[in-house]
Amino acid sequence: MKKPICCILIPSILLVFASVISVMAYEAMVGSTGLLLYNKFKTYNGYTLFAPMGPMQENPQAYLINMEGYLVHKWKLEDPPGLYGELLPNGHLLIACRPKATPAPVMIGGAGGVLREYDWEGNLVWEYEMCSPTELQHHCFKRMPNGNTLILVWEKKTQEEALAKGRKEGTFPPEGVGGMGPPGEVGPVGGKTKDFWPDFIREVNTEGETVWEWHCWDHIGTGPNQLDINYRLPEALGGTYPNFDWTHGNTVDYIPETDQVVFNSRNFSEFYLISHKTGEIEYRWGNPSAYGAGKAPSWCDDGDQVMFGPHHASPLKNGNIQVFDNGAERPEGDRSRVLEVDPKTGEIVWEFAAKTTHSFYTNRQGAAQRLPNGNVLITSSGSGHIFEVTPKKEVVWDYVNPLFNGEPACTVKDNGGGRMPMMSNTIHRAYRYGKDYPGLEGKDLSNREVLAIGCPEFWRLFGSTQ
Repeated sequence: MKKPICCILIPSILLVFASVISVMAYEAMVGSTGLLLYNKFKTYNGYTLFAPMGPMQENPQAYLINMEGYLVHKWKLEDPPGLYGELLPNGHLLIACRPKATPAPVMIGGAGGVLREYDWEGNLVWEYEMCSPTELQHHCFKRMPNGNTLILVWEKKTQEEALAKGRKEGTFPPEGVGGMGPPGEVGPVGGKTKDFWPDFIREVNTEGETVWEWHCWDHIGTGPNQLDINYRLPEALGGTYPNFDWTHGNTVDYIPETDQVVFNSRNFSEFYLISHKTGEIEYRWGNPSAYGAGKAPSWCDDGDQVMFGPHHASPLKNGNIQVFDNGAERPEGDRSRVLEVDPKTGEIVWEFAAKTTHSFYTNRQGAAQRLPNGNVLITSSGSGHIFEVTPKKEVVWDYVNPLFNGEPACTVKDNGGGRMPMMSNTIHRAYRYGKDYPGLEGKDLSNREVLAIGCPEFWRLFGSTQ
């Protein structure tokens, strides 16, 4: 029996309509900067810390702004951030920087080189440098409850050492490849990376003494608690990633309740829980194909891989792990999202993704902070975009960094507007601190400096809930 024509056409029309709706999005060649939205009844009230990464800025600084986007405090930095800072409970700023006086030994994106701790007045009170021909601090750090500091580091391994560990011949160019990162900022101009740079984690005390280390190099293998030295990203990603920047970690954190270290690998697209006592990998999540336990992605199929290029895996008080899933180079379509994962079940219990990638997407970097009221502060790094969402996924605060290589601008333009069009207002990771945060106790926060003078306060016109 033939179906009526309407029964054939209507589903087809609905399918076409649905496909049109799925690609509809707000687009603009010019967008506003500064504070765009502020719902004071639903936000977590406090102060937001960020340190713009623009490599060409002449006077790098870290900024603390209030909920209305006004600057209340700042720290002048000797060197550009590498990549972000945190406000400690004692009111000090702990930040990683790229030391100009000591060139980095390898050209890979995310390099830092030195950790510095400044008091509220900007005086340097502690410093730990790891920028030598064989070691380089990068991406992440974490001050532990006992006062020690976990530091994420690259270490140099020769091609011969990699082959001895089981790396297959012909899976990397012996002559080396051009590195990642801005020329002249990380490594010599025109330099090539010829050695492997796997990750390791170092714990140092307040005196700068090493008290614990964990090395990816010590956990090579193909088992479920090992890292496969022959797992590599597609060559199309180019240069270092599929060759010498083997694991590309970007997170280190600590869970005191379980005495576990959290480590996240961008290239493996997994986060790991590592025993601080034994050094064993006790849990991993995100990409079972990295250890032969699932279907690998293909041309237009994600396979069993859940995350693609994730960043900032952070432990939550309920025992779950929150992670920023960039969704970059994802076969079924690029998109960024924030996930909350229950390690007991391996299930995603909450996630946030924008309706369209035009609103929220960053192919590299990115972060998410769970706030005390349950909201999440999200950093979409590539566009300097910080916003806050509720557990019900309502955006209640929205801010775009107005500083491009340190210079203020009221709008961000597709062609850069005479500035570097990419990454010049990047924020690797932002943090929100409540008004009752110990590090803010007794501090003068009455300043209301405007970061971009003369720009309209867009949020007062269209984005304010009184």
